[in-house]
Amino acid sequence: MRGTCYQDQMRILLLTLLLFSAAPLFAEFKAGSAIVDVSPATLPVISNGSMTSRLADKIKTPLNARSLAFSDGNETLVIVVVDSCMMPRPLLDEVKQIAAKQGNISPDRILISATHTHTAGSCMGALGTDADPVYILLLKKKLVEAVLAPLNDMKPAQIGWGEVDAGKYTALRRWVMRPDRMTEDPFGNLTGRANMHAGANWDNVTGKSGPEDPMLRMISVQTADGKPIGLLCNFSMHYFGDRDISADYFGLFSDALMEQITPESGFVAMMSHGCSGDIWRHDYEASADRKDPNQQWTIEDYSKQLSDLALTAYEDIKYETPGSIAMEETRMTLKYRLPDKQRLEWARTIVDAMGDRLPKTKEEVYAREQIILDERHETEIVVQGLRLGENISIATTPNETYALTGLKIIHASPTKHTMVIELANGGDGYIPPPEQHLLGGYNTWAARSAGLEVQAEPKIAEAAIQLLESVNGKNRLADLPPASEASAAILAQKPRAYYRLDESAGPVAFDDSPNHLNALYEPQVLFYLRGPENFDKGMHWNRSVHLAGDRVRADIPNLGNDYRIALWFWNGMPASSREEAGWILSRGRNHTLGDEGDHLGIGGTSGNAGTLIFFHGDESAEVAAGKTPIERWKWHHLELKRAGEKVTVHLDGKLEIETTAPADFPADLHTIFFGGRCDGKNNFEGRLDEIAVFSAE
Repeated sequence: MRGTCYQDQMRILLLTLLLFSAAPLFAEFKAGSAIVDVSPATLPVISNGSMTSRLADKIKTPLNARSLAFSDGNETLVIVVVDSCMMPRPLLDEVKQIAAKQGNISPDRILISATHTHTAGSCMGALGTDADPVYILLLKKKLVEAVLAPLNDMKPAQIGWGEVDAGKYTALRRWVMRPDRMTEDPFGNLTGRANMHAGANWDNVTGKSGPEDPMLRMISVQTADGKPIGLLCNFSMHYFGDRDISADYFGLFSDALMEQITPESGFVAMMSHGCSGDIWRHDYEASADRKDPNQQWTIEDYSKQLSDLALTAYEDIKYETPGSIAMEETRMTLKYRLPDKQRLEWARTIVDAMGDRLPKTKEEVYAREQIILDERHETEIVVQGLRLGENISIATTPNETYALTGLKIIHASPTKHTMVIELANGGDGYIPPPEQHLLGGYNTWAARSAGLEVQAEPKIAEAAIQLLESVNGKNRLADLPPASEASAAILAQKPRAYYRLDESAGPVAFDDSPNHLNALYEPQVLFYLRGPENFDKGMHWNRSVHLAGDRVRADIPNLGNDYRIALWFWNGMPASSREEAGWILSRGRNHTLGDEGDHLGIGGTSGNAGTLIFFHGDESAEVAAGKTPIERWKWHHLELKRAGEKVTVHLDGKLEIETTAPADFPADLHTIFFGGRCDGKNNFEGRLDEIAVFSAE
């Protein structure tokens, strides 16, 4: 009996030791915050963010590193947001290693990001600017301090999530150029089909190249008894623009919230950089009934209005105590887009003529960048995912990431609330989605500021989503829009194929009908722009595609001579731009016009300018035209119906064209092109959405 009792006691002791050696069952969630001044101590200082180098000799507003630390008793992590344009991974890796040794924290549990102010001391070479060696020494020391400081003041805490639509304060800055208004790149090639701020001249453009993300998101931290500790905000707006050394709107916004929420305390507010590689504050699409496109904020007005808006959401935040937290990172090697032999020879000729001086022109800047890329070939990047409790996640990218990429990650995240912080743990330049590379423009010109391989964006986005799955122990969400009343009504008509065009990437346009006749996006198609609002469902916006030279191609077998096609279109080309403003749909054989297809578009300089036009066969056929001018940059509903030789076309529910045409379709003629003609001439430039194809009724 004594032996049995002794064995039982030992089992209990062993179980107790195992329990206490594992993750604490009743660990207390704690958090701390800190703010460290990282302003240059020596002036003048090199300041980056411009095409060429400049010196700053005054400090307008201090630069800070603002930090939050979290612990659940088992896991500890630190988030630092730094008033810097961008910071190189090797510098940040060194900071993390030093802080890890001093603070008993793993280096892969530290997130350090830049706000992307363009008026900070330079710690990283980019374009025509080198790093300031004196400032690097100071920044490195201060960043270690910023990591360690919140760990020394941890309190029992709780967290909450808030968000508010701040669309008034952000807009897309990258616009698609008309095909006849393309621009040259720094290498002398006519590659510019899209560029920043091109929307300032509406006559030059066909529309925006992607979506915005208007949401201002925030994670609030307070003590167990309700006293504010910290507030981590995240917003997709590139930067405002300031002078001298300045934290830009990021600093003014954060300081305003600290003053409004609890002045003279240890509370720290911070604004991290959301996905805004293609975003700025000026809304080139605005109309008088929405926003004044000529509105000129001061940086102080802008920051104050944005902080006031954030405060309204902050006051409604509900708090909970997380049971656990988690953080993981992955490192991957990506290649640079290297110059070919001819470009490298061109670059060396220019750089040799420069001697030891820094570049002074755009040509010299990009020539030097080719030499640097050729020397480096590849780089290592860091992507992180973290979870705070059951409902809040954060993902990072080390890049200037397009808003579309951030939305891909957020909408796939397995948690209810997610923010994406860019320029974190490195500064690896723009990563346009692959389709955007085809349109050229500054964001794609090969340099350290945009030099990663074409497939970098899907690789980084996928890495971020996988990390969110891992830290949450849950699978990603499918990015499928809920059925609206309008989409349900279309499906109730039993279409042969129904393309909602709500994908965030190609090449497949999925058929939502039971027939699964998926279509194919050709390469120059852009994704996830706003579609007609009557297909919205609650907070889920309807999405559409923007065609920038290419088409959507579908094969609908056994379509016959009797069919109907309904769709929504948004025209971006003026009628005065070319022979036809653009062809909206075409049934025919690829690469050739032939004498047996239907073609529907918008007239141009060859006749019937700005109205719908239809013909069957080749260009010798008679053209039937509508009477109503198509308003540019406005959604319209279109329906083409074939009943044997009888053809009718309705625009916004009203009859526009009624004509006859031969019904001589061969049995194998089942390809339909949406957003272009079958021979590719004058393809549609603008948005398409909600395409439904019906057989004979």
